[in-house]
Amino acid sequence: MSQAPILVWIRRDLRLTDHAALTQAAGTGRPVIPVFIRDHTVDALGAAPKWRLGLGLDDYAQALKDKGSRLILRAGPAREVLEALVDETGADTVLWQRAYDPASVERDTAVKQALKDRGLKAESFPGHLLFEPWTVETKQGGYYKVYSPYWRAVQGREVAQPLTAPSSLKSPETWPGSDALEDWQLGAAMRRGAAICAPYQQVGEAAAQQRLASFARDAIGDYKTGRNMVAIDGCSMLSENLSLGEISPAQCWHAGQRAMQAGKDGAETWVKELVWRDFAWHLLWHTPHILDSNWREDWRAFPWNEDERRAEVIAWKRARTGIPFVDAAMREMYVTGRMHNRARMIVASYLTKHLMCHWRIGQAWFDDCLTDWDPASNALGWQWTAGCGPDAAPYFRVFNPITQREKFDPDCAYVNRWIAEGQRNPPATAQSYFDAIPERWAMRAQDDYPAPVVTAEDGRKAALDAYENRDF
Repeated sequence: MSQAPILVWIRRDLRLTDHAALTQAAGTGRPVIPVFIRDHTVDALGAAPKWRLGLGLDDYAQALKDKGSRLILRAGPAREVLEALVDETGADTVLWQRAYDPASVERDTAVKQALKDRGLKAESFPGHLLFEPWTVETKQGGYYKVYSPYWRAVQGREVAQPLTAPSSLKSPETWPGSDALEDWQLGAAMRRGAAICAPYQQVGEAAAQQRLASFARDAIGDYKTGRNMVAIDGCSMLSENLSLGEISPAQCWHAGQRAMQAGKDGAETWVKELVWRDFAWHLLWHTPHILDSNWREDWRAFPWNEDERRAEVIAWKRARTGIPFVDAAMREMYVTGRMHNRARMIVASYLTKHLMCHWRIGQAWFDDCLTDWDPASNALGWQWTAGCGPDAAPYFRVFNPITQREKFDPDCAYVNRWIAEGQRNPPATAQSYFDAIPERWAMRAQDDYPAPVVTAEDGRKAALDAYENRDF
């Protein structure tokens, strides 16, 4: 039997448990060389997700070290890096977990063919989703455009039990050289915001598993209602870990199933959210244009403003719209790297409907600021709220940020947590926003809170007029 090393190409799957490629490699008894490549898909990341990736890589390298292994870091085009490592190590096999975004699919297809042309074994495995996008079809053999029938289609389907982590990973006689993670400076664009954001991150597989266990034990029971209350810890907070593969959706699915069997009321609602994540990737796979253009082509004629330099857009990005719920949510994102899902709908509605700005402006800002960045969920979320996406909110559904605050933050606990202006003794969370933002923004906690750039009433009227008078 060959004792040539096996390269395991690590991407957005920074875990040991339920990692099919790693398990396959370890099971051969041959040396295993995990490698992460900084290629164009990494360099294209926004400031916050790139920084968070660096934290995840550091944790994952330690987890591999605890197994007697290493994480090799290389930079460059993936095909060139892998072929160089094959030449250096004598590896005859390259394994990886599949990705489904257009850039990764194009890269992976070319890499697999190039490796096979050299007589090497190149194999990819599922694991980033519950159901791979092409495996869920309508009765006519097409793809699903609406979530509800998609959910019905996957109900009753088997999700394999998560694989256990390898007990050990055999090392090669000689390790190939590796870049130093600190030399990559993945967090450079975060500047002073990194130190503010860091305490809010739950980095790595162990932290993710602990969070899942805690959520499944406690908050999942009230998830159906608790998920909408923005001031409480009613959500799983696992989105950043799912995005980087620090925990698998299968692990979450089975935790949800156990909670359902235990009679916990909110468990099915949470499982549906996991399936919504799959639905987003299902749509991205079948209609990749959802990333950068209106999914519904007729909406390309809609007169959204695309000028990012408008004062209203700057106010939205800097959380100075004069609408407390909107500004609180935008500050939460800037400080913590995440935003409550209810709040995401509110800020997206305000930008695309009250301010009549193109959803791509908001999508790009989220791409830069979210540590739980997920291209499929982000694109679907923005297009759903704007009204131009699949299964979208109807055009006349304009979230009122005032009544939404009254309903989902009735005591203003969330708003007061993040809005310092007007408070005699604002909490540290509210002050931290001013410590995190660029100094050139020239904003202080002592400033007066601004008047609304567009009021809830005026914005709603303008949005409805534009929607009702559209010529398509």
